[in-house]
Amino acid sequence: MNCIKNIELPGSDNRAITMDIFFEEYSSKLPVIIYCHGFNGFKDWGNFDLVAKKVVAAGFVFVKFNFSHNGTTVAQPDEFADLDAFGKNNFSRELEDLLLVTNWVTDSKNDYAKWIDAAQIYLIGHSMGGGVATIFASEDKRIKKLITWAGINECKTPWGNWTTNQMQDWKAISVQYYTNSRTNQQMPLYYQLYEDFEKNKQRFDIKEAARNIKIPWLICHGTLDIAVPVEVAYELKETQPEATLFIVESNHVFDRKHPWIMNYLPDAMNEVVEKSIDFLKKPILV
Repeated sequence: MNCIKNIELPGSDNRAITMDIFFEEYSSKLPVIIYCHGFNGFKDWGNFDLVAKKVVAAGFVFVKFNFSHNGTTVAQPDEFADLDAFGKNNFSRELEDLLLVTNWVTDSKNDYAKWIDAAQIYLIGHSMGGGVATIFASEDKRIKKLITWAGINECKTPWGNWTTNQMQDWKAISVQYYTNSRTNQQMPLYYQLYEDFEKNKQRFDIKEAARNIKIPWLICHGTLDIAVPVEVAYELKETQPEATLFIVESNHVFDRKHPWIMNYLPDAMNEVVEKSIDFLKKPILV
């Protein structure tokens, strides 16, 4: 199995996207899966290479990447080393990054094109990445299947439950901070995040995007999810009845943690990955 790590690609505002590709050198081209990490996440969170290798062993190419403004850098792709960039992130930037990654994947001139079936591009998104993937899949006809893991149903991460006073303070001082519970860093959130949402409310309506999904969609969620309650998954399923719903007893990250030092996946994550592989292998009914 080939594992090419930390490929650089120009992203939003010409800030680098750091990307990994996993593939086997078969004689035929294979479908490719693009993975979108969540808020406060990165492509290698929880040793995500284990997931990539499992998916590739099932007959796919796997691409995962760091959004350009997720706070990591090319030199430190698994550390929040640039908090100013984190503060400048927003949904528009992430959608732009996903477009650029998809363009790269489907480019016949990229170094790995001989192993990629550009007619079979599938998306997996976790949490906020699930919301971004849902919007993107509703817009870009190159995406043939969608999977969301603990996906959000509103583009209000992370201010959705803030009080009126918090929102007023955010506007007045242009920044709010929250504590990263793992690293204890004070992560800045610039007010531009909310302004971007207000400016693009129609595009960022995940429920409307869900109604417009015309491709196979698998919604996976944990019953013990505190960050994005399982009711969100049921709401998305109700919004798009054609979607497939898979519920597992687990938390928001399907019982993973970072760092993950074991060489196997926890049971809940393994169940979700197996279900996802089965879903992706099913032929698309026209």
